[in-house]
Amino acid sequence: MNKNPLQDYIQNFVSLTEEEAEQFVSCFEEVKVKKRQFIVQPGFTNKHRSFVVKGAFRTYAVLDDGQEHTLQFAIENWWVSDFNSYLYQHPATLFIVALEDSTILRIEYSKEQELKESNHKFETFFRIMAEKGLAFEHRRILFDLTHDAEARYENFLLNYANFIQRVPQYALASYLGMSTEFLSRIRNKRIRKKS
Repeated sequence: MNKNPLQDYIQNFVSLTEEEAEQFVSCFEEVKVKKRQFIVQPGFTNKHRSFVVKGAFRTYAVLDDGQEHTLQFAIENWWVSDFNSYLYQHPATLFIVALEDSTILRIEYSKEQELKESNHKFETFFRIMAEKGLAFEHRRILFDLTHDAEARYENFLLNYANFIQRVPQYALASYLGMSTEFLSRIRNKRIRKKS
């Protein structure tokens, strides 16, 4: 199995020897996931953190009225998990579904803890990931609170253009906090401006 994508990824954040890199990736298991297959569902404790090697995923919650709210998309070199369930080992509250046939490298909670205890570099890596994730969520929340729907769509296009063709319109609309119809109107308006 080729674990190089993960080895390359971690080296961007911490400097590992070849032996350390091999120790790190050896704790991950490769899993093939079919399109529309769930890797996390509410009520079941999320036992893994997953690194996307190939494919795309959507993380979402379903409210009591049946309305879906997309929290995250993940494609190659992104991490995906119900992190609240994973970190506290409580039942999950989110769905995570594959949008494409995908390949992930996943690590079990207990193995991650062992890695962190065995080498401070591994602990540093996971801390950096947590800090980056928290900062990203804060930026997103603040942007969503201070900008209208059109600005949110423009910002998504600007920063995540590589996601646009890979996520369904209904999922993107729910991520941006608008109806599918409203997203269609924004897209049509942009097309008319260009022509």
